[in-house]
Amino acid sequence: MTHQHETNAAGAGLSPVDLRSDTVTKPTEAMYARMASAPLGDDGLDGDPTVQELEAVAAAALGKDTGLFVPSCTMANLLATLAQSQRSEQVVLESSAHMYTSERGAATFTGLFYLAVAGTAGAMDLNLLEDALQGGGHKLKTGLVAMETSHNNASGAVLPLEHMQAVHTMASVRGVPVHLDGARLFNAATALDVAPHQIARHCDTVSLCLSKGLSAPAGAVLAGPRAVIERSRGFRRMLGGTQRQIGILAAAGLEAVQVMGGRLAEDHRRARALSEALNGMHPKLSATIPQTNIVQVDVSRSGRDSAAWSNALEKAGVKARPWGKQRLRCVTHRHIDDAAIDRAVAAFRAVAGVLI
Repeated sequence: MTHQHETNAAGAGLSPVDLRSDTVTKPTEAMYARMASAPLGDDGLDGDPTVQELEAVAAAALGKDTGLFVPSCTMANLLATLAQSQRSEQVVLESSAHMYTSERGAATFTGLFYLAVAGTAGAMDLNLLEDALQGGGHKLKTGLVAMETSHNNASGAVLPLEHMQAVHTMASVRGVPVHLDGARLFNAATALDVAPHQIARHCDTVSLCLSKGLSAPAGAVLAGPRAVIERSRGFRRMLGGTQRQIGILAAAGLEAVQVMGGRLAEDHRRARALSEALNGMHPKLSATIPQTNIVQVDVSRSGRDSAAWSNALEKAGVKARPWGKQRLRCVTHRHIDDAAIDRAVAAFRAVAGVLI
């Protein structure tokens, strides 16, 4: 069975080169096959067998007791927060972390305060973290510390394992749990050339997104200690996150966890190729040097903002996402092959000739 979703993004110039995000990835043929034959049940009653298999497989890959399948990584992060902290406590995390910049609106109903700690390349300043963990007096009690790797806003930077270990130790000494936003954890593992569980060992709970570079159509897994996951399951129900014959999606998630991590190095290689080409293109154009699959392009010296660049690039056949007023974000994924990188570079060169 052939699906339109498998169309090569570089083919015949018909489809745009979509670098907006790795969330645009479509399911693989193997995912469709597993979805079509997945045994199903009711995940809100006696359980869905395919969901249960995914939860066990993902938890094992992350080195945790058990897992919970949820609709999104945002929900996974929220459940981890609810299950491990109390109202009027604070969640401490790096100042540009996705949980802070994009998800802290959850505080409107969790009753938690989010305390941002300055960092470098996504890694919290440990001295500032130490100060934040000192409770008592006028300071709120810290209920949770959160990290993120790879780090979205830090251009896909990967936290050093030594840093993660230090954060986990500092928090554990005070009895504070650590959560890892591991939306792109498999990208981080690929960059470090380690198994995912070797990263996740430095946290108590961890979320994993299945619908980014791993190419599943939707879903995430939250993994951690059995008691925490059971509390999270209750909160998932309260939030309306219980789904019924959701094994159809979990089947694609199984393929994502078991197979798709093996090809992420290709995305990283192509991101580096794009970065190198952009940095050699024009002195007023500057690209970050990626550790994983995310490249940020600084257009501030061009005299035109990111929206102008994005609009011009789209007319030239490339979709790139404005990341603030001065930067574009370009993310490689399995639909971006070498020819697509060549097309993207040519489009940037053509647009630079007009806008700079």
